[in-house]
Amino acid sequence: MAVEQMAMPQLGESVTEGTISQWLVSVGDTVNKYDPIAEVTTDKVNAEIPSSFSGKITALLVGEGDTLPVGEPICTITVETAAEPSVEKLAKNASVVHANHEEVQPDTSMKRRYSPAVLKLAQEHQIDLEHLSGTGRSGRITRKDIENYITNGQATQEKQIDETKAESTRAGCFSDAVAQAATQSTPVQRIHENEAGDHVVPLTGVRRAIASNMLRSKHEIPHAWTMIEVDVTNLVNYRNQIKGTFMKKEGHKLTYLPFFIKAIVAALKEFPRMNSTWAGDKIIEKKAVNISLAVATDEALYVPVIKNADEKSIKGLAFAVDDLAANVRENRLSPDDMQGGTFTVNNTGSFGSIQSQPIINYPQAAILSIESIVKRPVVVNDMIAIRNMVNLCISIDHRVLDGLITGRFLARVKELLENINPENTPIY
Repeated sequence: MAVEQMAMPQLGESVTEGTISQWLVSVGDTVNKYDPIAEVTTDKVNAEIPSSFSGKITALLVGEGDTLPVGEPICTITVETAAEPSVEKLAKNASVVHANHEEVQPDTSMKRRYSPAVLKLAQEHQIDLEHLSGTGRSGRITRKDIENYITNGQATQEKQIDETKAESTRAGCFSDAVAQAATQSTPVQRIHENEAGDHVVPLTGVRRAIASNMLRSKHEIPHAWTMIEVDVTNLVNYRNQIKGTFMKKEGHKLTYLPFFIKAIVAALKEFPRMNSTWAGDKIIEKKAVNISLAVATDEALYVPVIKNADEKSIKGLAFAVDDLAANVRENRLSPDDMQGGTFTVNNTGSFGSIQSQPIINYPQAAILSIESIVKRPVVVNDMIAIRNMVNLCISIDHRVLDGLITGRFLARVKELLENINPENTPIY
């Protein structure tokens, strides 16, 4: 007997650490090499990691939710050291024993030797590899086998499990009552058939993580939504006056976003309940004001964090926004860039949007969308004037926040933005 350690694998070229989001095994479980043992989340992917050994799990060295660097031990596995016939050898010997039968059994000794590419693709599409036949050497499942399976519009792993249960029911393994209960409790999964000309887009780890987080937010958080309109004519005029000088002096563009963040942060300091999170039996008002900033790419949405935004000037916020956006575009985000956010700002106005209902960035209590600044006729002092108007849309966790405090918070943000001018709004 020998005790082997499993280490946190490197799930990407620039990944330096990972978080154990869920253990798939317990102490005492017996696993085979390549069996998934844990779900790991990094700043780039969510993935199941396979066992490096065949044996018995003797210790889980870290808990769910723990983050540790690549190479750090995560569990121990007791491995048989005596020369024992492996699963592959038994399968091969079985085919030899039955060689005098009318039909010789194929050699499938390599079927369960899955490559990382095969494991990743199977995980992304929820495919149970046990149900596939491999065309590789000794029955090994190849990436092409997976791609053919996907292209042909086969059922996902959940559908296969449902079919297996149905077959077992017909064989008498389940009573009619149990089968009926299982049918009622298990939602029917729609099978999407591919038609001529359809393009199948495999889910990336990032896209799967986004889907999981958004679904969790909508399922767990009772969303409420409201909107307020703000006259930002003074802000537009002030920014137009100084943007050229700022660019020459600092080498950065001065957009509207730092002004909005500055006002939002100031209001958060006055209304700390907006900067809080639901914790089951209590509400936690966060001391730090860390602004999560939604940044979109062609394939995904990232939410890096401006730490201690309440300590930054408008110049400091402008630099922070530019740096985070550049890190997203150039794929240089670190795990620290994505952690610690307490309130999310979503600049949907950059896409021309004038109204939106954002989904809360779990586990925060609110997310505010800044819409497009649009010239509109409004009534000012009983006269019609053309003003620069913007809608601020906010979604709140109704367990934590109510309309009264949210309305007061938005009114304060509105007041701060509408009173921006060169005298009371320093850039530095």
